[in-house]
Amino acid sequence: MRILHWEEMFHPSFGYQVNVLAKFQAKQGHEVIILSSENIEKHPLFAGFENTDNIGKEDELYSKKYGVTIIRLPIHKVISGRVIYKKGYIEKIKALRPDVILCHYNDTLSAMTIIKRYKSINIPIVFDSHMLEMASRNPLRSLFRSYYRNFITPIIVKNRWTVIRTQDDNYVNRCLGIPEDQTPFISFGTDTSIFFPDNEVKLRFRNKYGISSDDFVVVYTGKLGEAKGGKLLAKAFIEEFNVNKKIVLIVVGNTKGDDYGNEVEELFSKSKNRIIRFPTQKYTDLPQFYQAADLSVFPKQCSLSFYDAQACGLPVIAEDNNINIDRLKHGNGFTFKAGDINDFREKILKCVDMDETEFKQMKKNAYNYVRDNYDYKNIAEQYTNILVNEYKKYQRKG
Repeated sequence: MRILHWEEMFHPSFGYQVNVLAKFQAKQGHEVIILSSENIEKHPLFAGFENTDNIGKEDELYSKKYGVTIIRLPIHKVISGRVIYKKGYIEKIKALRPDVILCHYNDTLSAMTIIKRYKSINIPIVFDSHMLEMASRNPLRSLFRSYYRNFITPIIVKNRWTVIRTQDDNYVNRCLGIPEDQTPFISFGTDTSIFFPDNEVKLRFRNKYGISSDDFVVVYTGKLGEAKGGKLLAKAFIEEFNVNKKIVLIVVGNTKGDDYGNEVEELFSKSKNRIIRFPTQKYTDLPQFYQAADLSVFPKQCSLSFYDAQACGLPVIAEDNNINIDRLKHGNGFTFKAGDINDFREKILKCVDMDETEFKQMKKNAYNYVRDNYDYKNIAEQYTNILVNEYKKYQRKG
């Protein structure tokens, strides 16, 4: 099949869902196209990431490596994280004549336009949703949900379109009114061909940065803004931990340079623990940081990087929201009381002080949990099956 991924903001060096799905679907033998936007440096998603000014070269490398075509369309601007495309993108979708469209994010401005203008497109289509209630912070969210329920959801219901939930959460049902039987759950995952335990990498990394084999290394990867708990992380590591081992924190990610980011940087500078900082990395360069560590932490909300860390055999500590509680009920890590620095520190200490045999079992549990359930090779097959079924349903309708 010719599969078209509609993704407003695509960067070849990131590890988002579309990057990995497209790669595996091309391996399955399908012709895969990613249709995205130009000027991605205007989007806050890529703030602080250095590889946005040479996106043409990045696209070329990704396409050559994975056999995926990337096409970019002009935009006016980005407002509140929403891309405003210039005219012509609907016509471009039709001109490419895909067998099926996978529209990532069912609630973007362009996705809603595609839904409202679907009669002129007339191509089989599947949507997915990445939204969680805890991540919905826009002050106008109630107005948006009301609009969606009254003007967008009825079209989705009428056409019996599938909206895949990428999180085991009923946000699209509860807040947008989409029926549960149209919203199957297919989780995010990880590319286990890239993320896996590697002791040789661990030794090389630790030797390079002067980290002892006896040190206990904690890693955080991601943004350091308020939404992800940058200050919570920094505050948790200000004071030394009352433990015999030396604890080292590796932080992979940037602050924004705003007031909040400056506060995070000041807190890090006061730490009595060793902190090693790295800027935001390409997806393919991330494994070494997990492979060198003993534990991964996510101080607020939840993260796609959870699966990458666990695939490298790392237990995870994360706040006790419903997503993380479900993810960490398999002997593969701990949750802490949201916003509670003392509980966060206690859970870290619990891992440091854990019996060696018990901790090795927790690492094994983490690896097995992801390998058995969240390998993107298998997840891509689930997506493709839904796309094939939608295409067949369309063909039956004539």
